[in-house]
Amino acid sequence: MNARILAQPTTSTGAPLPLPALPQDKLLTVNIEQIPLIKDVFPGIHIKPLRLDLERGEWVFMAIVEPGRSLPIHYHTGTAQVWTIQGCWMYREYPDQPQTAGSYLYEPGGSVHTFYTPEDNTEDTITIAWIEGAQVSFNEDGTFHSLNDAVSIRYAIEALAAARDIGPVPYIRGNGADVAGS
Repeated sequence: MNARILAQPTTSTGAPLPLPALPQDKLLTVNIEQIPLIKDVFPGIHIKPLRLDLERGEWVFMAIVEPGRSLPIHYHTGTAQVWTIQGCWMYREYPDQPQTAGSYLYEPGGSVHTFYTPEDNTEDTITIAWIEGAQVSFNEDGTFHSLNDAVSIRYAIEALAAARDIGPVPYIRGNGADVAGS
């Protein structure tokens, strides 16, 4: 047994807390200014990974989306949360509910929609998304297009970073609870 895991945490004055805790030598943090932008993960859609947890199937990322870009219609196997920092985006199925700077959107598992940024946007749209599970995309004829999840996103990021000689891309990993690329 790892005695460190069983160690009892204490307050700053040394008073013991009545519970065991996960030991942390440092905070699990990344700075978006220090994460390289992975351009064109999809045409006109660029991302910065923040956390990719392969075991839990969670992926958190910042997306910078050019005006007039879209994704295929897709189904979420789990929940998604999206914070809009800048710009405007919508789902084709909900044209009267644009997501603009300051918007927070919660999507329950089982949601189906088609993401796009309006062509008349005057700036890139910036979002932060926390997705659990997979995003299963379909072609317009209803046939399978692709599947994106924490595993495929990690693969794409690492492959694109290597092909473009970007170097290590820092993001918070699951399992080992550390920062990749540092």
